[in-house]
Amino acid sequence: MTDDLRRAVRKVLPGVRADLEALIRIPSVSADPAAAGELRRCAELTAQLFRTGAAREVRILDDVPGGPPVVLASCPAPPGRPTVLLYAHYDVQPAGDPALWSSAPFEPRESGGRLYARGSADDKAGIATHLAALRAHGGRPPVGVVVIVEGEEEIGSPTLGAFLDRHRDELAADVIVLADSENIEAGVPSFTTTLRGMANCVVEVRTLAQSVHSGTYGGAAPDALTTLCRLLATLHDEDGHVAVGGLVTGRPPETGYPAERYRAEAGVLDGVKLLGSGGIPERVWAGPAATVLAIDAPRVSGAANALTASARAKVSLRVAPGDDAVRARAALAGHLREHAPWGAQVEVTEAEIAQPYAADTRSTAFDAARRAYQRAYGVDVVDLGGGGAIPFVAEFAAAYPGAAVLVTSPGGDPAARAHSTDENLHLADFERACLAEALLLAELADLPGT
Repeated sequence: MTDDLRRAVRKVLPGVRADLEALIRIPSVSADPAAAGELRRCAELTAQLFRTGAAREVRILDDVPGGPPVVLASCPAPPGRPTVLLYAHYDVQPAGDPALWSSAPFEPRESGGRLYARGSADDKAGIATHLAALRAHGGRPPVGVVVIVEGEEEIGSPTLGAFLDRHRDELAADVIVLADSENIEAGVPSFTTTLRGMANCVVEVRTLAQSVHSGTYGGAAPDALTTLCRLLATLHDEDGHVAVGGLVTGRPPETGYPAERYRAEAGVLDGVKLLGSGGIPERVWAGPAATVLAIDAPRVSGAANALTASARAKVSLRVAPGDDAVRARAALAGHLREHAPWGAQVEVTEAEIAQPYAADTRSTAFDAARRAYQRAYGVDVVDLGGGGAIPFVAEFAAAYPGAAVLVTSPGGDPAARAHSTDENLHLADFERACLAEALLLAELADLPGT
């Protein structure tokens, strides 16, 4: 089976590569309201590609107010066979300043075994991986398949929950494959089995009715910016542990992550100490993290010699697997209100949330997936935690609690530079990911359907 599918994947791969590059050339930036036409164009091309030897039925749906078009493609399940849901997204991050890229961000360029362009790894490679797996099976996979490709993941998938509610029955599956993550390193297949959530707040501090002369009144009247800084400093103790009470710490996957590698990947400067204690997986995958994302205050350029009357900041809390983002956000807001220095007036506005996620990996579906990816890559699968939030993962898990949820990489790795300049896709791992998914569909055929 492995050799036959390997040949089939290699046969379809040149066409799939061309399709991937065609998708990349469409600047489908969901964060840009002016790009709505490009989102539709990308959805239409995606639908067209799935009609070409990959799926039996393909539709573009526009039935959720405020949401971009969603592509649904499907192949019916043979009698008694399970159904697999394959997910990817066609929207991408903004490219930023094109001058910071080595080549035009929406014109794919191969160099050193990698394909450089915005969306190459995140996540148009996910679309291409699904195309390759289905085409390798001649558009008639041995299991039922439903493909969903959405267009707002990069802005948090705000309408996906409503879409899942509306189409819950036709999207129902025994196994869900979410191809939107990274391998721990090139050549090593990885399943992301835990993800932190997110809970944000905006805090505003007021100390004066208006700004006043810093010489005439400084020394007794507190300025709002100093007060805000003291408040934000209470988010951590002296060792860098998050000091917000009542937060949960989860258990990370049993995969090593050396501190030296973490420092190098994060770009931590020499002499700067890491926050908290314990191993990197405990701190980055399984523990909470508090970050000050931004501050509104007078700019250094043009600043007056005056006490600032008000200042505000946006604070982000990464929520550990096993915690609840709504409860964690309330704890953060409560901490900010209760630790106001010098009696300052503090107003907290609760903002975005995303729930954390932890997979149950003890299932026959996970066992089948490990076999498939091991055969494709030639090495065993490792389980990873994710420090960032991927809101749609928890939404799929909540919508289909009986399904096994696999979060996989379509060829991305730590060098893929997702969301950054010179984003790229490791082409050898992309081929392996295509083969692994084709093998997975074959492996899952032995499982009973629901």
